Amino acid sequence: MAVHPTAILTGDVQLAEDVEIGPFAVIRGPVSIGKGTVVEERATIQGPTEIGCHNRICCGAVVGGDPQDRSYRGQRTYLKMGDHNVIREYATIHRGSREDSYTIVGDRNLLMGLCHVAHDCRIHNEVIIANGSLVAGHVEIFDKAIISGQVAVHQFVRIGKLGMAGGLSRIAGDIPPFMIALGESTIIGPNSVGMRRAGYSAEARLAVRRAFRLMYRSAHTIAGALELMAATPETPEVAEIAAFAAGSKRGLCSHHRFLVQGKVRSAASEDKR
Repeated sequence: MAVHPTAILTGDVQLAEDVEIGPFAVIRGPVSIGKGTVVEERATIQGPTEIGCHNRICCGAVVGGDPQDRSYRGQRTYLKMGDHNVIREYATIHRGSREDSYTIVGDRNLLMGLCHVAHDCRIHNEVIIANGSLVAGHVEIFDKAIISGQVAVHQFVRIGKLGMAGGLSRIAGDIPPFMIALGESTIIGPNSVGMRRAGYSAEARLAVRRAFRLMYRSAHTIAGALELMAATPETPEVAEIAAFAAGSKRGLCSHHRFLVQGKVRSAASEDKR
């Protein structure tokens, strides 16, 4: 354990072996930090917060801050973080907003500089949230999803496994698993590249592309397409899309024409490229 003499630790702070606390870091308990975690200079951790092992919390990050919710009146709320996460410079993660509620961050996530994860969110595993993106309260982001830079995610939105939000987007609806959204909550196609990099077979990628066409380019309504997909799913990935959509409360992102390099193109023409 190495705690810099300028660091300030108050309240019940429990540090495991090999934890490093840098200059001018501030930790206000109750906070527990697992072995091998590094808290860099000027980072702030506020409890009640539980942080797992081998995390890196970089300069100026604020982890476990009070929720930015006007209904919050000092109730006991929590942040729980798993292992092997990297929280880059000046990122912020807030605790839950209601009595005994949690914000949860899983394992092996990367939150880049200046991004924000609000109260009551759940970030699963291997998620990337890029610089300057804003994730509002009660959002759930599933495994290996990617939020590109400067994205705003509306409260209560869900982003499915390997879903992706393109840079500068405004996401106000759910992004189904394996799909890409861009701009104004617009689904533009399947995340085939991400699936290939994650080790999904050509068969699984083709099935997801067919599901996309059925949902967004066929004569069926999305609801009708989802019924067909749920009844006879081609692959587990298609079944996952159908199950995710069935649980949507905000509704799914839509599919429209979008701008590419200053020209309006249809998603159909993009698919042929």
